[in-house]
Amino acid sequence: MGRRKTNRKIFENIAVTDAGAKGKAIGHAPDGKVLFINNAVPGDVVHVQTTKKRKAYYEGTATEVVTLSRKRTEPQCQHFEFCGGCKWQHMDYKYQLEYKQQEVVNNLTRLGKIELPEVTPIAGSKEQYFYRNKMEFGFSDSKWLTLEQIKSGEVIEDRNALGFHIAGMWDKILDIEKCHLQRDPSNAIRNGIKEFATANDMAFYNARNQEGLLRTLMIRTSTTGELMVLVQFYKEDVQKRELLLNYIKDTFTEVTSLLYVINGKGNDTIYDQEVICYAGRDHIFEEMESLKFKINAKSFYQTNSEQAYELYKITRDFAGLTGNELVYDLYTGTGTIAQFVAKKAKKVIGVEAVPDAITAAKENAKLNGIENAEFFVGDMKKVFNSEFIATHGDPDIIITDPPRDGMHKDVVDQILNISPQKIVYVSCNSATQARDLALLDDVYKVTKVQPVDMFPQTHHVENVVLLEKRS
Repeated sequence: MGRRKTNRKIFENIAVTDAGAKGKAIGHAPDGKVLFINNAVPGDVVHVQTTKKRKAYYEGTATEVVTLSRKRTEPQCQHFEFCGGCKWQHMDYKYQLEYKQQEVVNNLTRLGKIELPEVTPIAGSKEQYFYRNKMEFGFSDSKWLTLEQIKSGEVIEDRNALGFHIAGMWDKILDIEKCHLQRDPSNAIRNGIKEFATANDMAFYNARNQEGLLRTLMIRTSTTGELMVLVQFYKEDVQKRELLLNYIKDTFTEVTSLLYVINGKGNDTIYDQEVICYAGRDHIFEEMESLKFKINAKSFYQTNSEQAYELYKITRDFAGLTGNELVYDLYTGTGTIAQFVAKKAKKVIGVEAVPDAITAAKENAKLNGIENAEFFVGDMKKVFNSEFIATHGDPDIIITDPPRDGMHKDVVDQILNISPQKIVYVSCNSATQARDLALLDDVYKVTKVQPVDMFPQTHHVENVVLLEKRS
């Protein structure tokens, strides 16, 4: 057999000029093609080895940094090089915010071809580390090893890992010692569980062979100080399960909700599984202003609680409510935005496709004594029709917070058909937001744009836009 042909190239002394989609740094190869680099910072000069070649661009990895950018900072996390979760930790936060704002403006102007007002400076997060209220970790009996560990020839007897999947490797878990994303006691709980399980000969999961006992660990915290821990087991072993759960209950007495799942199916999602409460209650509470939100194991809640509050305040301010408006909240989820604006509106109608989310929305509205909000479940493009509008009334304002894919064209058409005075569009993907704004542009003018950073150390950015009817 002949030698396998490789298209990999080495490019030397590449000036990194920008940050682009999905957080990749941007340079140009000697042949003029764009070069997307996954581990550099704008301002660096680097040697790059390509990993992919396409007609118009290359993808590559910086193998050596020749000149360090002034935009760099020292990553705080010991796992930064390998984890892949916080890819911008090596960039000073001030510049992270600049590039996030730039991405929003570029998407709205280049993709949406929208005429913009002056964009309000991005709302940065007060906490740049330890800001997440939910973390999920995987157990593995064959932890991922670095190239140095493999080359050393050292025999690593303890191959158990409890941490994160290595990007692109579904069966490999990076063992995490200290994660900088969730506040204490998250690290202590995870490390304690790993140590106790290993000492008591509990089998960590093997994804390739689909065997083992311990599968995943979820930890949820809240600004009220409450704490949820959920252990997912691959199979039932009453003695070992109770041994581990009792250890958690007795050692971490601050745990409010201790839950478990027995899941023997091919994937580890819990949404179709029975969640069993072992100790405490089956939920924790989150609070925002005077509102309380009941969070169970399957609940969706914004993962940066403090910054979610800022996002919702901006949304409410953009709506400019006087108390007389009928508001539709599309893609309402568990109704957090709907309830947050309800006290300043005449009535709020929330619509969402996930039945469990609507059940939670109704429960939370009752809990908060909100009587001017109603919630309806169904596929947005089918439920949100003329009959629905005839029944519930023509909204004065529509708030929409769709998933990453943006709004279905039928939903956009229906909004144009209803033609409310204002639309407040909250988005976690300004590229699909730009597409939708272009469809609305004949009737609506963008009058306010406010990016919000929910996820420091990553390239992700939220954006809130106010649209008002053209006169």
